[in-house]
Amino acid sequence: MAMRSLKQRAANRGGVLHIGGASGFWGDSAVGAPQLLASGQCDVIVFDYLAELTLSIMAAQRAKNPALGYATDFISVTLKTIAPQAAQQGVRLISNAGGLNPQACADAARTLLAELGLDLKVAVVLGDDVLPLVAHADRRASLDAPGLHERLAAQPELAPRLTTANAYLGARPIAAALDAGADIVITGRCVDSAVTLGALMHAFDWAWDDFDRLAQASLAGHVIECGCQATGGLHTDWHLVPDWPHIGYPIVECAADGGFVVTKPAGTGGLVAPQVVAEQVLYEIGDPAAYLLPDVVCDFTGVTVQQLAEHRVAVQGARGRAPGPHYKVSATYLDGWRCNAQLTIVGLDAAAKARRTAEAVLQRTSEMFAALKLPPYSRTLIEILGSEEASFGPHAQASNSREVVLHLAVRHPVKAALEIFAREIAPAGTSWAPGTTGASGRPSPAPSIQQLSFLLHKRHVSARVGLERAEKELGSDPNFAPSQAAAKQLGSDPNFPVAMPQKDWPELRLIDVAWARSGDKGDVSNIGVIARQPHWLPWIRAQLTPQTVRQWLAHRVLGEVRVFEVPGIHALNFLCDQALGGGGMASLRNDPLGKGMAQVLLAMPIQAPPEVAAAVNSGV
Repeated sequence: MAMRSLKQRAANRGGVLHIGGASGFWGDSAVGAPQLLASGQCDVIVFDYLAELTLSIMAAQRAKNPALGYATDFISVTLKTIAPQAAQQGVRLISNAGGLNPQACADAARTLLAELGLDLKVAVVLGDDVLPLVAHADRRASLDAPGLHERLAAQPELAPRLTTANAYLGARPIAAALDAGADIVITGRCVDSAVTLGALMHAFDWAWDDFDRLAQASLAGHVIECGCQATGGLHTDWHLVPDWPHIGYPIVECAADGGFVVTKPAGTGGLVAPQVVAEQVLYEIGDPAAYLLPDVVCDFTGVTVQQLAEHRVAVQGARGRAPGPHYKVSATYLDGWRCNAQLTIVGLDAAAKARRTAEAVLQRTSEMFAALKLPPYSRTLIEILGSEEASFGPHAQASNSREVVLHLAVRHPVKAALEIFAREIAPAGTSWAPGTTGASGRPSPAPSIQQLSFLLHKRHVSARVGLERAEKELGSDPNFAPSQAAAKQLGSDPNFPVAMPQKDWPELRLIDVAWARSGDKGDVSNIGVIARQPHWLPWIRAQLTPQTVRQWLAHRVLGEVRVFEVPGIHALNFLCDQALGGGGMASLRNDPLGKGMAQVLLAMPIQAPPEVAAAVNSGV
């Protein structure tokens, strides 16, 4: 029996399409899709699997087995579990689980559906793999590739041997796949929000130059692309989020005018509230006046969030402009090897014992390398978790913990050297500090896969949609007249004047007056800060400047700090350059994605008016 079209489903809901977000990354809980299907509230379920770090993992996977390189769990766990019910309910499934090998993922899906006896059409989006365009035959990055020349021309001998290069495609091929009758759409690398935008473009027949609607729909996709982060996950006030074990996955109810409501399945845990949604709006967006996507340049500075009812938040106010002529390309290359080891140290002076243990391992192995004429370590990092509070640096609270975890991470150009390092971890259990335990087997060296991002003109990239045995060439995306993005830097909005603190104002912590969430873009940490009361923003803004944030985070941030205003949700968005030790798989830190950066900033002292301090201290 043929499914009703998404246009019909939206019409039956009064012109509103319901889209559920079932996955925020490869490794998210398997409960999301079944929960959303059981609710009966969804017309479409989307899955996001592809963090930049995930592509690095898939690159290593495909290097071992050319038939892999995609999110195998989507087939063997998710699709196997939910396909019969999705078919019965007529729910479309859209996923970027194809990763670096979308054709293999689609073939596996078709094989599974045949085994289940389900007549569902699977479409695959191809064309994001641009490695042949940007690399020579030996996979060395080509200096002739647009966007690469400037970066590498000064030192052409450093041009890396690329393992992957994938353009972030937009929503157009996804909409085309649905137009062609697909029930399941599998893509490779695309922007995270495109899986949602593609469904809405198909359902509502918006024009590709209707940029305000495209911006609103992209925001809807951005809100649900990280799963439960839109329903209370990672919320600053975590203690107010009920029933974590049964937390609800997000649903956006999207209208034809672009407005949408964020909610979750009835009876589930979690929290859908303006502050929760606002945290996710700011998550990893960079300049909120110019969030660059292949289909639209979004301006989120005027976005508002409003509580309509319990667990129902209306979002509107995004504006859009014509996109630029380029795709962002994320490339990876092998840069030596890495290995991480952890030990637990128990007893008095645990931190001192842990540090001496790490130094002994590094000295012993370095001497072994020298004897074998191996080069020294490329990088090393010692972190004592549970005592030294490395994330807080000079702001760490004094601790004399009697139980710590030693995190020792190293990089080396030769795998054999790190195999020596891995063998020398376990001997610490009998050789040095009393109370050494917690070794969970010998750590394994892994390829150190680095990332390189650059721009590639859209005219060089041609997306294709494969449905059953037919394949349709879409060509390059339309090239609209370029638009200039106007960044709204600190102090540019007269509606939010700066209010300097008075001498008699008492001191609080930033967490007492603001919510915050942090994420990453390579080696850049993005920290969004939202005033708990709109009228508090002027004096928060006066004290939370690029200079003060840079000073507070100086032990982590080596580059520039920039700040952007988001007046619609009474917020500031900070971008901290060179803040994550290289970021992703390039970083040796225990927190390579900067998830804890907002927590460190929330500990920063801030002066508040006496009446605010009194209310905070009284718990009002």
